[in-house]
Amino acid sequence: MTSRKFFGTDGIRGRTGQWPISADFMLKLGRAAGAVLAGQGSGAKRPSVVIGKDTRISGYMFESALEAGLVAAGVDVKLLGPIPTPAVAFLTRSLRADAGIVISASHNPYEDNGIKFFSASGEKLSDAIELAIEAELERDFVTVPSERLGKASRIDNAVARYAESCKATVPEDFSLHGMKIVLDCAHGATYQVAPKVFAEMGAEVSAIGDTPDGFNINRGVGSTHPEALQQAVIERGADIGIAFDGDGDRVLLVDRHGVLADGDDILYVLACSWRARGLLKGPVVGTLMSNYGLQQALRAMDVPLLRANVGDRFVLQQLREHHGVLGGETSGHILCLDRATTGDGIVAALAVLEALSGAGQDLAEARRGLVKLPQVMLNVRVAGDARGVLEHSDVTAAVARAQAQLEGRGRVFLRASGTEPLVRVTVEAADAAEVQALAQMLADVVKSALERS
Repeated sequence: MTSRKFFGTDGIRGRTGQWPISADFMLKLGRAAGAVLAGQGSGAKRPSVVIGKDTRISGYMFESALEAGLVAAGVDVKLLGPIPTPAVAFLTRSLRADAGIVISASHNPYEDNGIKFFSASGEKLSDAIELAIEAELERDFVTVPSERLGKASRIDNAVARYAESCKATVPEDFSLHGMKIVLDCAHGATYQVAPKVFAEMGAEVSAIGDTPDGFNINRGVGSTHPEALQQAVIERGADIGIAFDGDGDRVLLVDRHGVLADGDDILYVLACSWRARGLLKGPVVGTLMSNYGLQQALRAMDVPLLRANVGDRFVLQQLREHHGVLGGETSGHILCLDRATTGDGIVAALAVLEALSGAGQDLAEARRGLVKLPQVMLNVRVAGDARGVLEHSDVTAAVARAQAQLEGRGRVFLRASGTEPLVRVTVEAADAAEVQALAQMLADVVKSALERS
């Protein structure tokens, strides 16, 4: 990823109005992506791209800019409106488009925005295509002749099509009748489709975070702020709570007691169910952030856990390489490759509900076999090169000392965030006080190294 100028681990992301998250850059990006797609085609038909977005106010501006750039490159554009990221992956395939674009900054505040691309197969773009787009960005903006300009149209039934695809991931006779569910849509891209899916499957649905105004996405709600959902589940006497992030590719759950279940819990519940039913293939793939307790619990079932770098694209790579079907991140990106090509919050939630129904358990009962080790993650904000700070001699020496102290009974790792200017310090071991102390020590060393660099 270091050779890229714009693309990070999850597309391009930043503060709206600051390069490259600006209207002029998005115009150029649309033309560059369109030129690359046109260059790869057979010429038999004009390339087409679908564009979806979350509910940020800036999404309208970037949608128009991307549309103009793509049309100028001779690409047809199909506009989906506000819709979850995984819906764009699905509709890219369903509409036989050559690529899909999502305008979203996921769990970030409304002031941020970003761009993600999907290939024609509904997966993240290959490294080669991303590099080709970056190279094309360096060229002059050239508009194709008028007879070759693309056309733009809106897809009016995008939400309904995606809802049906979600319901099709569970058996036709599976019903949520009699179940009381609270949904937290984060004032984001799931606000229309999630209540529709779960209600049509028979659940008694109530929702919070379902009134977006362009400015309130992720504000005090959603998977990054699950406290509101935890309270709502208790107050409304619900059987389960389901929290999505702003673009709908993450999901966290809340059991009937108001206790939060993260991505590790979800992977454990699904692994238990799928293994018992003969549906689990290959290893489960987590990340460097996956709790060691998950690894121990899966090992007890003779299920290996592989650790990928943080980022769902790296989880997907490991799953493909090892022929697995289940993987994800603690943050709630869950990949169920037997039913979706990318992380999908609604699909993952339905998979868990199906697993619970089959086992005759509620969420609290289903995850009892997972005992997590205390884990502390501290974020240190950086102004410059986060990866460079990690190579500072004081930082590497402190990490080595902490690893030696926890050898055989815990883990220590530092990493640069792929989406924010942060160094993330993570420590994990059985002794909570020791974990907190080591994490704070390492964070202080990173801060000190930043001050001296």
